[in-house]
Amino acid sequence: MKYHHEKIEAKWQQYWAENQTFAASNNSEKPKYYVLDMFPYPSGAGLHVGHPLGYIASDIVARYKRHQGFNVLHPQGYDSFGLPAEQYAIQTGQHPADTTRMNIEGGVDKSGNTIQGYRNQLDRIGFSFDWSREVRTSNPDYYKHTQWIFIQLFESWYNKTTDRAESICTLMQEFDKNGNTNVNAVCDDNIAPFSAEDWKSFSSEKQQKILLHYRLTYLAETEVNWCAALGTVLANDEIVNGVSERGGHPVVRKKMTQWSMRISAYAERLLQGLNEIDWSESIKESQRNWIGKSVGAMVSFKVLPASSTQLPATIDVFTTRPDTIFGVTFMTLAPEHELVSQITTPEQKAAVEAYVEATAKRSERERMADVKTISGVFTGAYAEHPFTKEPIPVWIGDYVLAGYGTGAVMAVPCGDERDYAFANFFKGTNGMPAIKNIFNQDISEAAYGEKGGFELVNSDFLNGLDYKSGTKKIIEELEKIGAGNAKVNYRLRDAVFSRQRYWGEPFPVYYVNGLPQMIDKKHLPIVLPEVEKYLPTEDGQPPLGNATVWAWDSVLCSVVSNQLIDNVKVFPLELNTMPGWAGSSWYWMRYMDAHNTEEFANEEALKYWESVDLYIGGSEHATGHLLYSRFWNKFLKDRGYAPTEEPFKKLINQGMILGMSAIVYRVSGTNKYVSKNLKSEYETEEIRIDVNLVNASDEIDLDKLRNWIPEFKDAEFITENGKYFVGREVEKMSKRWYNVVNPDDICEEYGADTLRLYEMFLGPLEQSKPWNTAGITGVAGFLKKLWRLYFDDNGSVIVNNEPTAEMYKSLHKTIKKVTEDIENFSFNTSVSQFMICVNELQQLKCNHRAILEPLALLVSPYAPHIAEELWSALGHEGSIATVAFPKFEEKYLVESEKEYPVSFNGKMRFTIKLPLDLTKEQIQEIVLADERTIAQLAGNTPKNIIIVPGKIINLVG
Repeated sequence: MKYHHEKIEAKWQQYWAENQTFAASNNSEKPKYYVLDMFPYPSGAGLHVGHPLGYIASDIVARYKRHQGFNVLHPQGYDSFGLPAEQYAIQTGQHPADTTRMNIEGGVDKSGNTIQGYRNQLDRIGFSFDWSREVRTSNPDYYKHTQWIFIQLFESWYNKTTDRAESICTLMQEFDKNGNTNVNAVCDDNIAPFSAEDWKSFSSEKQQKILLHYRLTYLAETEVNWCAALGTVLANDEIVNGVSERGGHPVVRKKMTQWSMRISAYAERLLQGLNEIDWSESIKESQRNWIGKSVGAMVSFKVLPASSTQLPATIDVFTTRPDTIFGVTFMTLAPEHELVSQITTPEQKAAVEAYVEATAKRSERERMADVKTISGVFTGAYAEHPFTKEPIPVWIGDYVLAGYGTGAVMAVPCGDERDYAFANFFKGTNGMPAIKNIFNQDISEAAYGEKGGFELVNSDFLNGLDYKSGTKKIIEELEKIGAGNAKVNYRLRDAVFSRQRYWGEPFPVYYVNGLPQMIDKKHLPIVLPEVEKYLPTEDGQPPLGNATVWAWDSVLCSVVSNQLIDNVKVFPLELNTMPGWAGSSWYWMRYMDAHNTEEFANEEALKYWESVDLYIGGSEHATGHLLYSRFWNKFLKDRGYAPTEEPFKKLINQGMILGMSAIVYRVSGTNKYVSKNLKSEYETEEIRIDVNLVNASDEIDLDKLRNWIPEFKDAEFITENGKYFVGREVEKMSKRWYNVVNPDDICEEYGADTLRLYEMFLGPLEQSKPWNTAGITGVAGFLKKLWRLYFDDNGSVIVNNEPTAEMYKSLHKTIKKVTEDIENFSFNTSVSQFMICVNELQQLKCNHRAILEPLALLVSPYAPHIAEELWSALGHEGSIATVAFPKFEEKYLVESEKEYPVSFNGKMRFTIKLPLDLTKEQIQEIVLADERTIAQLAGNTPKNIIIVPGKIINLVG
């Protein structure tokens, strides 16, 4: 009876689907375990073998936990709003909803392309997902709840006294009683104070404008990354080397009115929460760096007016080194700083404007990374030192960012390397004074940036003090003269929440006199309208500006034609859509109660599942997705909608499976290609080709290559004895490099169980490792060996005889190892142990039920299809999925015998197996009576016999 993986896998996949084997219950007496994958974006390219790596790992854990008696929630869905679908819609004219559905479900699209479909590919690999809870963020029945969460954020403010978000109603009540003088809120800067009487006298419109300064989501003019080619704002993590990650288009900085999320309110809680979760230290450190907590002082410098008409201005600076204030020789503003245009003198205007324009073409990330280039322009303006009253020249420089701190720095060249380099670069030019040294240390070659080992000099009342005492003293003096105060600052900025895209969640917002109004929950979802074009309008509005039915009738409470807008009862709707991270910032909660039409999840389901026990996904989400998710979870906890502070208890980042690219070598300037081992004789260029055209020996099928793309049809190939060998390069698996391996092909040829085992066998989960299809045959062979323990050519060979001690030992070594490995997420070594165990049992001729039943259970999390078939062949009905996992018993590993090396004068001559409970005397008697000992002694009597029970036997002399 042969092992036919294709029949077995199809059979059990159908069984699981028909019987809802992996459906989780929201009401169970079993302990719960929630294991989650970062859900995929469904692209038309489908899965390659690198994508399932994390899913296989999470599936092993999910199946193991079911065997252990847990009620396991292991759901899956799709992060289906995204820029790629929109770009494809622009190129082909197909609606993103159609292409997204096709990418998930498979079929032939309107362009005639065959799409495999994510769902079909995932099912084929045998994942134990609870598909009854599937979510798609682009479905209205999902994003109605995203819209509702947005409304809750709008209707909330952050009370610093209670350290949590509260209903905006409590803030309005405070305004009504006491005004805003005693309000301790996270809010915009420079809000004018008002009394209760003032508040009551304000018009409704003015009250709304004031509340926008306090709401957790608010409208504000923000500096953004604008990509004209894509027609949208991009997040920092969507930009690589100054261009858009998608398409490589130029990105510039510009100001736009945008929705923002006040994530900065949660900075300290996001920081402290890292201490409570089981994440890798590298991911935690990434988050700490992104949050960027700094302790220091806020210092104000008055701008000296250049003319009688110039308005009074102050430059506020946050510094972690207020003790160095007497070393300030110049100031630097970010080119985007709002004061730049106000304070720049006429003589410097042209140079400043040119510099600002040039800087706008560089992303914040690019500017931060570029530590070698020094550039800047003097504004012509001066600020006044708060103590010495000396004029301090004000420059602009792209190393200062508007979104970090206050967008201004007080430059102390003697104590900061970047300021030192800047001052020396512009040394001797207009507006750049000489460097002052305020440390009793040498700065002739470099700045002194240490916080210890110095005394302050040339620093007036700070002379003789160190960093700690100097900092305390200067803050006291700043507060006395009203020029500063102690301050804790965070690098974390409020998150821009608007995108000028079509394919995203519509905001549940309409505008009355330019002020945002929320649409009531009972009228959600506000469904994305149909449009003819997915590009921005001719006058620069977002794509929703192309919609003809996109206005809100406040009486009928419905979306109506734009032609009905009268700004009396019918008003314009928001034209921006939410960013991609909106739907992914709460999706794990929707899985808890996926079919609830009234709430995002009911209280009982949320209380039962609480939070994700194990979350597996890529490290590229270390900051963005994980920070936003934690922020939304904490907010929902504050408002009483979520049961826990943190969404993900344990996080594992899987590494990449890298592709093995195939390279042909084109002779420069020709259509000739030279084989790998001959390329040193020519000047060549590397061209990557489809890896599927190459065999295991790195030899290419030239006929297939010529038919692959027209470029090779008439090419000439310089071969080695008639063979063309390609070069190999390990790099990211990508369609761009033609090194993608389709998991469907592996499942077809070798089976899903082989794919699962091989991906785990490649190496530790967290590490990146290259894919090599040639190596998969060993794993495929292992499964055939496993099968042969249960079947021969005539059928089952299972017997009910009592196994030997060696059989039990092999099994229990494997139980121990596999259990420990799954608990420690060391899946690669489990596969090795399976191979060892099967080899041992094969040698022992083991076909004993008492060994092979638990062995099938052990294999089940890794290779579930063959395990199900073996379990069935053993005579069991139903699925193996919830059968109790084998328990390790120490007694089977306790050695009763020892194989002793028997040495003569220190040289080992033979071995002898003896019971471990023998005394020295008994061992000596047995050894001396052994024929081999008698032959070695040749009639002589040993002078000494050394015996260490359990270790050695040595006869001397």
